[in-house]
Order: sequence, then structure tokens, then C-alpha cells
Amino acid sequence: MPETVAVLSDVHGVLPALEAVLAEPDVRAADAVVLTGDLAAGPLPDRTLDALTALGGRAVWVGGNADRELVEYRRGDRAGIPDPIAPWAAEQLRAEQVELLASLPAGAALPVAGLGQVHFCHATPRADDETVLVDAVAGRWAEVLDGLGPEVETVVLGHTHLPFVRLTHGRLVVNPGSVGMPYGRPGAHWALLGPGGVALRRTPYDYGAACARIAAESGYPDAAAWADEFVWARNSAEDALAAFGGRPA
Repeated sequence: MPETVAVLSDVHGVLPALEAVLAEPDVRAADAVVLTGDLAAGPLPDRTLDALTALGGRAVWVGGNADRELVEYRRGDRAGIPDPIAPWAAEQLRAEQVELLASLPAGAALPVAGLGQVHFCHATPRADDETVLVDAVAGRWAEVLDGLGPEVETVVLGHTHLPFVRLTHGRLVVNPGSVGMPYGRPGAHWALLGPGGVALRRTPYDYGAACARIAAESGYPDAAAWADEFVWARNSAEDALAAFGGRPA
């Protein structure tokens, strides 16, 4: 049973943010690093996947909706993706990286010291694109968690880029937030799980230098504007909650 697990979600191809998190002593020392999806859809997709692959056997991979959409686009199963950067990102991936994303499971189970059996997924245990927010009513949470076995004590998910910890229906639910596209404040958000419980973490890094690097190294035509918006977290948490308000919560 792992003593400590670092959870990284929604990296979205922001390599400078990922590098900052991977350099954290607690991440370097973690027994496992769980990647809960939406890893490559962003300005430096192929190099981001290379950095994650370099984790080797410590990495536990879970697929997200954006990962699935990149694969579908590359395979010709869909004509477009609503996220403007995603079709470009899909074309940057090497063939083996497309196959890697295609192979990712929808969920993973891992016992973690202090937290019992943990179920990791991207959006919810039943869908990679279902939105559930921290303030969802109890009945909504019951629907989302229905189908999990009684042995599951903790659920870790991502998708909304909004970090939170909530106890509901006898289970602890954790969202680590987003490494690469945070809402509310800049910084690479992640979580550390272990005997002490759950720690929501945020790693500051040089945002100006990251934006300059993305603009220089990404071939995406609007890379500079993209980086300015998302690296600097120009969208507030309140903006995000308002946008998600039109979806089931």
C-alpha cells in the first residue's frame, strides 16, 4: 500500500507548470503519481506527455475527456473539438502517444495509507465529461457516486479545475484542481494523499517566463494569448462556477 500519492490533474500541455510540480520534493518522494486526465490538450502536448512518461512505473494513468477527444480527432472519428487548441494539439502527437492516450482507463483503484481504497477518475466515476461541483446537492452526489463498491472510501476526480475536499455519503471526495489551467489564482494545483489525509497543494512558478516560453516554443498560432489567459488564471473561480452553472451540478 502506497504511503503517499501525488495527484496531478488537467495538465493541458502546460509543460512549465508540470515541471514545477514534478520538482516538488513531496512529488519526487511520493510512492505513486496518479494522473487524472486531460493531460495533453494544450500548447506543448507532445513534450508534456514525454515528461509524464518519464515517471515510469510510479505513474498511474487515467484518461480524461480531452484525451479521448484528441484520439478521436486523430483517428478521424470526429470532425472537430470545441476547444480551439485541441485539434492543433492532436496533430502534434506522435503515433505512439495517440496510442498511449487511447489506452488510458476511465478509472483506477489504489489503496492509500490513511484514506482506504481510493477510486481515481477524471470527471465522475461514471463519465469522463460529467460535471459535478463541490456545492452540488446531496441527491446529485448520490447519483454520481452510485455504482461504487462499499469498499471505496475516497474518490479523487478532476475536470472542473476547481480544487476542493468534501465529505458526502460517507466518502471523501477530492478535486486537486488543475496543474496547467487553474481558475481563481495562478499556480500549479495538485494534491498529496497519505497517512495525514489530503493536502491540497499549489506550486508557484515564474508565470511570465512560462508565458514567454510557451509563446516561443509552441507552434500554436495563438499560443501567447492562450498562455496569458490560462497561465495567469485570468478566469476567476466565480467565472468558472457561473459557466458550469448551465450544466447539471
